[in-house]
Amino acid sequence: MAKPHTSRVSVAVLGGETLLGREMRELLRSADFAGPIQLFSTADEPAGVLTQEHGEAAVMPPLAASDLASTRLLFLAGAPEAGVQALKLARSQEKGPVLIDLTGGLEDNPAARLRAPELESPESKTSGPIQVIAHPAAIALALFLRRLHAGNAIKRSVVLIFEPVSERGQPGLDELQKQTVGLLSFKKLPQKVFDAQIGFNLLPQYGSEAPRSLEEIESKIDRHLASLLATAGNVPMPSLRLVQAPVFHGYSISAWVEFVEKPELNGLIGGLASANIEVRAGEEEAPSNVGAAGQSGITVGAIAADRNNPRAFWFWIVGDNLRIVAENAIEVAREAVG
Repeated sequence: MAKPHTSRVSVAVLGGETLLGREMRELLRSADFAGPIQLFSTADEPAGVLTQEHGEAAVMPPLAASDLASTRLLFLAGAPEAGVQALKLARSQEKGPVLIDLTGGLEDNPAARLRAPELESPESKTSGPIQVIAHPAAIALALFLRRLHAGNAIKRSVVLIFEPVSERGQPGLDELQKQTVGLLSFKKLPQKVFDAQIGFNLLPQYGSEAPRSLEEIESKIDRHLASLLATAGNVPMPSLRLVQAPVFHGYSISAWVEFVEKPELNGLIGGLASANIEVRAGEEEAPSNVGAAGQSGITVGAIAADRNNPRAFWFWIVGDNLRIVAENAIEVAREAVG
């Protein structure tokens, strides 16, 4: 349990209008270290973006260098390119804030450190001016595989990840909603985000005109997962594939795992259960991405033996993508302020 702080520090959220920004705003309101919370917009609106705080209208202005003079922590929750600009502004200050990047825009910076406090031991924690939160799907899989391997050695695994449209932010949500309505009313479908039909559909890749490719995101998950598993001994990397699903929020992951030795179902259930992993077995309702909304950690269920391989089992894993990132960011911030 985190120790209470005797003093609070000034924090800011860049991209306060985004889905991740709203999630951070919610968690920061109850954080024991957060003092005044400044909200800045990354939208292309010089006058700022109108929002609501404490039941009253408020404006989120664009970020300026002068805004960082007294800011201790800056959460980057907007577009990745906005984080690059924020870094330039922070470096113009004599003592800039610690940057906590929730979107990965700064992960290639030499000063950046990939973070997932839920998976780190006290001696492995690291400090620095740029803290990049690992991809939520990589965090979810690392939680699952490390815990599973500790009780029953894994030989190999295959993972299919279903990506929610909220990973593409509000534009992704809007495009799915408009496509769904358009399909039902036989109207032309907007395809600015995915460059393909996502409503009532599953995509193994986006259209060629999409701003990001699904292969790029899959590679990022693979890269981050490899880093998170590297500190856990000899947990083998899974073969993974990413599919875009027509759902608003929450990751759903289907995992096939083959063990070195034939495991017992009760042993798998008992070995997985932990503070960050809820396990549903027996007659309990199988986990779903809808049920995971707003919940911490991940939920594992629908555990079933492979009919054709006595040493293999199937697992269904769900987790709130926004909550996973935001909660890890809060823990990084708590470390940064001591």
